[in-house]
Amino acid sequence: MATSYGALCTDFYVNTKLAVKMDMPSERETVLHFFDRVSKSLPTMNRFRRYDGELALESSRAEQEYRWLALRQHGLRTGHVNPESLEASAEFHKLMLEIAPFHLTLSALDVDYLEVLFGFDLECEQDHDEVVFEALLADSKLGNLVKLGGGEHAAKVLDVQPVFGLSLSEGGETQAYYEVKTRPRSRRGKASRNGEPISLFLTVRRYGPIESLEELSHWYSELAATCDTLCSERLVPDLLNPITRAITAA
Repeated sequence: MATSYGALCTDFYVNTKLAVKMDMPSERETVLHFFDRVSKSLPTMNRFRRYDGELALESSRAEQEYRWLALRQHGLRTGHVNPESLEASAEFHKLMLEIAPFHLTLSALDVDYLEVLFGFDLECEQDHDEVVFEALLADSKLGNLVKLGGGEHAAKVLDVQPVFGLSLSEGGETQAYYEVKTRPRSRRGKASRNGEPISLFLTVRRYGPIESLEELSHWYSELAATCDTLCSERLVPDLLNPITRAITAA
């Protein structure tokens, strides 16, 4: 069974991003040695893919639970979709933070920031923006902005994707962001989502400097714990549950 968060949505995932100041190595031998090392530790991660601007290693997406990593110019991203537990997800992400610096010749001086993201996908066949508007904004001052009259030519919401950012430390080095992501429409407002979900993201980020690369594992633990607390105390009751109720009622 997946985490308790998985019971609240279609898919739940934990992602990380290690952002660096200099370009990541892109030489064929370096990348292949790194991906081969990961694949030996996690044999299911055996699909090597090239996407726009990144090289990726993945496990099979045919399975409900899968892992991936992506090497981009200025960072390494990793993801664990529908993990059995937050502990299992932490084990994966910490392993990547342990392996990557050695094989990619990273330095503590090079670390810009580390972030952990908890993501929730909600299946929704209705108009995403109208659902989010009704759930979060309809009875607020912001909601009054789109109440421009009734009748045949009444205003219709086209884009409702709130983002909230806050500092969690006095110096601003630790930050959190809540985001609601609806799927794109055509330029004239016609839905073109092809069954894609509404996504809710909580990202907690910590900026460097960092004294040693061994601290990254500790940073991950702190950021993931903060994500867990903010999700259970804020995101689930104040974002996810209202949107879920609006989907059900629509």
